[in-house]
Amino acid sequence: MPYFIDLGAGPAEEDCAQLGQTPDFDTLNRLEIEAYKCALIARYGAPPPGCRLAGLSNRHDFGRYVSLVLHIENELDEAVAEYAEAIEEGLATWMEAGFTAPVRYDGECPIVERRDPSEIIIGALMTTRPGPDGHFPLPDFALLHGNLAAAFPAEAAIARTRLAATTSA
Repeated sequence: MPYFIDLGAGPAEEDCAQLGQTPDFDTLNRLEIEAYKCALIARYGAPPPGCRLAGLSNRHDFGRYVSLVLHIENELDEAVAEYAEAIEEGLATWMEAGFTAPVRYDGECPIVERRDPSEIIIGALMTTRPGPDGHFPLPDFALLHGNLAAAFPAEAAIARTRLAATTSA
């Protein structure tokens, strides 16, 4: 029987849009959910067949909000069970995935750093890229960069192009 694991609206130790309090909540909530989905893919890889990451709409007294869930369609599949076990705690911070927060909450008005999920992914690919000698500055970056490049090949190609342009200039 299909079921899901609620992963929340973003990394546990990070600020996120608050229903009933944050201006333009719906837009920021959707952006943060998409960024969190990509960050989890960076950390744990793309979900195997039999499960998927998706937003789930929830009703609350103050309105509707979306949280990220792992839909599990085949819990008997060993790869699905392993992925679900690995991902169920989510992330504590954006940096665990090589990401910067898509939105900053420094004052009353949130500041959107990047509105396009593709740009968020490209930023993480640039952050976690190997150095000119092919080695990663942090061993964990090899995993993050590899997972992102495999899951998002178009963004990986753009990141490589941008890197080539900056190193040849």
